[in-house]
Amino acid sequence: MSKTILITGASSGIGKETAKLFQQKGWNVIATMRNPQSETELTQLGNVLVTKLDVLDLSSVENAVAEGLQKFGKIDVLVNNAGYGAYGPLESFPREKIVRQFNTNVIGLLDVTKAILPHFRENKDGMIINISSIGGKVTFPLGSLYHGTKFAVEGISEALSYEVEAFGGKVKIVEPGAIATDFAGRSFDFSNDESLTEYQGIVAALFAAIPAMTENASPASLVAEVIYEAATDGKNQIRYTAGEDAKVLLDNRKQLDDATFIGGMKAQFGLN
Repeated sequence: MSKTILITGASSGIGKETAKLFQQKGWNVIATMRNPQSETELTQLGNVLVTKLDVLDLSSVENAVAEGLQKFGKIDVLVNNAGYGAYGPLESFPREKIVRQFNTNVIGLLDVTKAILPHFRENKDGMIINISSIGGKVTFPLGSLYHGTKFAVEGISEALSYEVEAFGGKVKIVEPGAIATDFAGRSFDFSNDESLTEYQGIVAALFAAIPAMTENASPASLVAEVIYEAATDGKNQIRYTAGEDAKVLLDNRKQLDDATFIGGMKAQFGLN
């Protein structure tokens, strides 16, 4: 019998590539997104249910899970992928934007997970794959909000793994490096206030560094392959890195002390 996966944020990037890959591998796919009426590609594929799920709207979360279960009978894997990166000086953010960043990347992930846990518990099975980032282990300048959410996802995932193991479930974390869709597109939300003159040097440094950071960016399809590996390899491994840049950076973070690592980051951004 085919297995079923539910993916949040499946309208573009990593989510869409993951939906396409699992469908090709013979899985049933519940591809969820905020605006399913705009989707033209995934709706053409067999065994794919495209439905609405906005992680900020709890009733849409519950409806999507119920609709997926109604269509396919069982959900085996949840991929919490919906999210975006708010960057900029903390002082420049209105409070609504701060709340939105945490609601989307953290509270939304918890709400979706909580909506599916009773089903997993009943089946004594089920896997949650949370899409974190190298930004859940290391930080870049001006990312206090984004990195705050991704560090949270790492802690939530690790702690939750103890709970779900009590009934035979699993939690896994995928940590991509730079992805060819992110900084260019709608998942990068930059805030600045030019009257805050003290921060403008760091703002300029970040934008100057982006081309170099993204020249080795991995395609979203590479992350989809790592998600597929995590879902199917049968290992007790909790973390999976996606992209060569991610491997190098995370190895450095493990081996270097704080002062050395942060000094190296400052040098990379020309902030010494």
